[in-house]
This record gives sequence, structure tokens and C-alpha cells, in this order.
Amino acid sequence: MNSSSASFLTTQRLSARLVRLVAGLLLYGVAMALMIRGNIGASPWDVFAQGVSRTTQISFGMCTIIISGVVLLLWIPLKQRPGVGTIANALLVGAFADVGLFLIPEAHHWALQVLTFSSGLCLIAFATALYIGAGLGPGPRDGLMTGLVRVSGKPVWLIRTGLEFSVVVIGFLLGGVVGAGTAAFALGVGPLTQVTLRWLHVDLHAKTPGIAVTAAAPAPAPDIAPAPAPDIASESASLHSRERERDVRRQQGAEPEPLPAD
Repeated sequence: MNSSSASFLTTQRLSARLVRLVAGLLLYGVAMALMIRGNIGASPWDVFAQGVSRTTQISFGMCTIIISGVVLLLWIPLKQRPGVGTIANALLVGAFADVGLFLIPEAHHWALQVLTFSSGLCLIAFATALYIGAGLGPGPRDGLMTGLVRVSGKPVWLIRTGLEFSVVVIGFLLGGVVGAGTAAFALGVGPLTQVTLRWLHVDLHAKTPGIAVTAAAPAPAPDIAPAPAPDIASESASLHSRERERDVRRQQGAEPEPLPAD
């Protein structure tokens, strides 16, 4: 990746971040369409949307938007605050997915199904890193997960597993496709996203994701020479000598000199 591309991916300019956000959401919607057209399973939330779509006869993309809206309502009692990216995610991903489903034909041969699904899985990891790198707010489902983790005190893996297991079961009962692709998504999306986050220079530990934060080096301590340690042996010998002199003066009848206070 050349320096100009790296600069675009790491700049804090709002205009560039908005471009990254919209591009990421566009690719995310197309990736969802590819996985659906593979017809060997999809992500848990997509299985849910697919099941709702088949039951209500509403388009998959519109069902995705409706589900995102319902999820955002659940943010209210959790006191989660949406960002610009959150609202854009809720409105645009479903619309882009419908465009992708309109343009991409359904795969029927098993080899084409695997290829179509795999392309969608790789693309969704890239798209995730791209829109997360914009740093304009989490998606509705991620925000629900983090809100539940914060309120309940339960670990992330437990909350996420519980949410995704619930929606995939409901989606399957409503007619969504659960298969090898669902398992492949669960196992593969994390490592693939980790790779693309690194490739796109996204730093999740920075104040703004995608912008590397370098800690300032501490100022050097002033070069102060340590004070010399007291010569205990010399002081002790001097005190002993004065005590002997005091004893001699006492024997001679002279007024002894007082010893110095310690």
C-alpha cells in the first residue's frame, strides 16, 4: 500500500472518514448479498433477516433496516448513544444489500456457491475494517452487544453468543438458510477482520480508530549528582576522641566542654 493510500486511510479529516464509512457500508451490503446468493448459510443476523423476509414477503434489505431500527430502540434503556456511523449503518446497509441481490444471480452449482459465499465473507471482513476505521460510531448490533455487556457485567463472548444463537434459531424457524456457511462465518470472520484491520492501518486502541496514537516520551530527569554519603567511621572516631578529652579535663578539675548534640 503506497503512502497516499495509507494517508487517506489514517487521516482525521471528516470528509475522508465519511467516504470510508459510506464505502465500507456499500461493500458490506454487497458482501451480505453475495453470502445470501451463495445459499449455503449466512451470518446469524442475516439468517434472521432472511427468515423475516420470507415470512413477510418484504425485501431482505428492508427487513435488515427494520431490524436495525428495532435494535436501536433497545439502545434507549441501555443508555447507548448512536453516532453518525450508527445511523448510516442502520439505513444504508440494507439498501445496498437489496441492490446487490438485484444484480447478483443465485448460485446453484456447489462450486459456485462456495466461491460466491467465500467472496462475500472476505469482502465483509474488508468492509468491516473500512467502516470501523472511520471511527464514526458502532453498528446497531455491536452497540447492543456492548451495552448489554456494560449493564449486565457478563463477558463479551457470553452476550454475543447468546444474541447470535437467539437470532439464528428464530431466523431458521422463519425460513432462513442455516448451513455450512453459517459455521464458516462464525469461524472465519474474526481472523479475516483482524488481518484487514492491520492492512488498513486501523488502530482499535486509538482515541479515533484508524489513527495511531504515539505516546510522548517522558522528559529526561535532570542530571543531579547525588549528595555524598556521610563518613560514619570518621564521625564516630572524632566523637570518641572528644569523649576521652572530656574525661581527662574532668580528672584535672577543669570544667568539661559539653558534647555536641546528635
